[in-house]
Amino acid sequence: MPRYTLHEIARHINGVIEGDGDLEIHSPAEIASAEKGQITFLANPRYQHYLETTQASAIIVDRTTPVPEHLAAVRVEDPYVAFLQVVRLFFPPREFLDPGVHPTAVVDASARLGDDVRIGANAVIGKGVSIGDGSRIFPGVVIMENVKIGKNCVLYPGVVIREDCEIGDHVILHSGVVIGSDGFGFAFQQGKYEKIPQVGRVVIESNVEIGANTAIDRATLGETRIGEGTKIDNLVQIAHNVRIGKHCVMSGQVGIAGSTHIGDYCVFGGQVGVNGHIRIGNKVTVAAKAGVTKDIEDGQTVFGFPARPIQKMRRIEATISQLPELVKRIRQLEAQVATLLEKEGGLNQTNGEKHG
Repeated sequence: MPRYTLHEIARHINGVIEGDGDLEIHSPAEIASAEKGQITFLANPRYQHYLETTQASAIIVDRTTPVPEHLAAVRVEDPYVAFLQVVRLFFPPREFLDPGVHPTAVVDASARLGDDVRIGANAVIGKGVSIGDGSRIFPGVVIMENVKIGKNCVLYPGVVIREDCEIGDHVILHSGVVIGSDGFGFAFQQGKYEKIPQVGRVVIESNVEIGANTAIDRATLGETRIGEGTKIDNLVQIAHNVRIGKHCVMSGQVGIAGSTHIGDYCVFGGQVGVNGHIRIGNKVTVAAKAGVTKDIEDGQTVFGFPARPIQKMRRIEATISQLPELVKRIRQLEAQVATLLEKEGGLNQTNGEKHG
């Protein structure tokens, strides 16, 4: 691993040094586990107490946070972004595949490969496939007929892309991703389920990254589409004919049912479930474990089941938290009413005796 002085690191991230600029750094590390010779960062005040105990030699911080004397500092506008730049400096991209096509790969004669495409062992490239310049196809990938893949894509081991799908430029698909599997479409007829043909396709626009073991189903007719720059975590299910806009983020175990349309710049927490045929606007945030059962307008933040706007859900949660005390109070009132009724009954009986 290369080594850099603090001066070199500061120039790389456009930072201002406090301390010894000739200090040599051999690697980046988290603030809690950093050791001598390493550089760390502080972006979240929650971790500020580590400033006194970290063993790092240097730290990347904002313009104002006080730093103990034992730490050299590099001050920047955004410590998190700057630290990511430092990580890339120490860990430049690695090339895992040899140039060209591995001798065990099966590439159909009609496939078109761009410049510097690398294909790993036991990959299968079907008829009519086109792969853009600089793309990397790792071992065990299966790309079926008439798939189009753009430039500088990375398909990690075990990815499957079914027929007729289209992948943009700079797309990353992690191991186990399946693009274009049949949509879950069946019709109940005469006492059994009949499969509905799934003859559409999937389009993944440029700069999308999809996590391990995520499945994106092909459309019944037309297309399932994932918008530019969207990032999808592991173990996510995207059903047939779903459309997801640009620059959305979806955490693990999200499930989107068929024909739902999602706008741009949306954020979905883990284990969110979305009903079919829903329309979700732009810049919507759906908190973890929420269940979306109806349309959501632009800019809303929702959570719970069924998912409701955050202000309303907070009132509901506040009321729910009071239920035990309310139940206790109701029981007390019931007891008081019963006592009053008992006394009233006794009075009525006494009055009856007097008039008898």
